[in-house]
Amino acid sequence: MKAERIYLFFYSISLISANANAFDPVTTTVVVGIGATLGSIYKYFQESCSPKWIAFNATDLEVDLQRKLFGQHIASRIILKAVNGFMNNENPKKPLVLSLHGWTGTGKNFVSKMIADSLYKEGMDSNFVHVFTSELHFPHASQIETYKSQLQQWIKGNVTNCPQSMFIFDEMDKMHPGLIDSIKPYLDYYDKLDGVSYRKAMFIFLSNAGGESIIQTALDFWKAGRGREEIELSHLETALSLSVFNNKKSGLWHTSLIDKNLVDFFVPFLPLEYKHVVQCALAEMEARDLKADKSIADQVARDLIYFPKSERVFSVTGCKTIVSKLDYYV
Repeated sequence: MKAERIYLFFYSISLISANANAFDPVTTTVVVGIGATLGSIYKYFQESCSPKWIAFNATDLEVDLQRKLFGQHIASRIILKAVNGFMNNENPKKPLVLSLHGWTGTGKNFVSKMIADSLYKEGMDSNFVHVFTSELHFPHASQIETYKSQLQQWIKGNVTNCPQSMFIFDEMDKMHPGLIDSIKPYLDYYDKLDGVSYRKAMFIFLSNAGGESIIQTALDFWKAGRGREEIELSHLETALSLSVFNNKKSGLWHTSLIDKNLVDFFVPFLPLEYKHVVQCALAEMEARDLKADKSIADQVARDLIYFPKSERVFSVTGCKTIVSKLDYYV
């Protein structure tokens, strides 16, 4: 990050300044002058919790969802309305809590990045975006009580620093049951807890849990000859929340977040079809400033595994392996 590089450079100069007695008066004056100048530069570029660095752009989010997220008409609609409504509310009653569910490669991480990009000038590189991955940050079941305490302190400290902080919990289906319950008070309808307000923060949970029920609904519609776009949230929401609540591997198993209705939206991500994989390949080419070649996109899409095996309707890995597949053909 630019601010970090400036900081390291400024820190080096400060070390020189600290040893200025080793130089002659002229050199010392020059060093101190450089230090003062760099100090001003550092303060200018250092990210802060202010409108200069944090400003929601609803248009950017809408355009990204329309042009870059394929086959997810339900998720796109929910995300846009939920984030837009929350960010335009000057006095929200609680943090925004989104739980994104679906099979691998369907766009959950991608959407999280879109939300961060629409809110923070530095996007996912912002100091106010915090990503937790279960296997990296909470690997040992025997340490669960320690993790709970550390997680509470981390969230409290960062929201104290910036009320508009974002917390993303990836791989929720691999997270120890009960860990998320430890932050339940921060997601509830409180004005303040120990002098800290969490109402402008955002929490996003990403999980494969519930993917089976989403896939089954999509298959049922396909077998009935009904269009994918006919699937509505009402066809999925109840089954999805129950599936997540009763699944020990969901990370939200029997959690009070569901009991107390603290999750604002359960967002389903549908399995992707062949045509969506082609769109992903073409979008990746465009992102690399390559000529969009439909024949190559088709080759990439044909390489993937689909299910049911006989009909080859839905991609097993969604768009997750597109980048590596495209490397091979390009």
